[in-house]
Amino acid sequence: MAATKKSVTRGGVLLRRLAWAAGVLFVVYYAVEGGEYGASDLLGQREDVAELEAELALLRDTVAVLDTTLTRVSTDDFTLERIAREEYGLVRGEKELLYWVDDPAVRDSVASDSAKKSAADDSTKTPE
Repeated sequence: MAATKKSVTRGGVLLRRLAWAAGVLFVVYYAVEGGEYGASDLLGQREDVAELEAELALLRDTVAVLDTTLTRVSTDDFTLERIAREEYGLVRGEKELLYWVDDPAVRDSVASDSAKKSAADDSTKTPE
């Protein structure tokens, strides 16, 4: 009987040690990964911070370029005239405008309108 009691005791001790080891492993895992922010979440946030810092640097460069453009437009009349001409199609003074039209439908429409206008001008002229 003593032999069976000894083996039961060893089995119980082994079972208790395994339970303690499992408990300790669970506590260590919960300490590293558990809670609101685990280790993998913190590593992901580091990557997000790096991306946001790169985007912030790009936005700062954009703001610097826009500030330079604003200063140039505010102080330089030639720059202001160039922007007005290139982006808005404005002209200064008595300059003649020529338009290049690539769309055939628009080109035909403009041509027919100018032909009608010249025909109307010819009919209103009196022969000399």
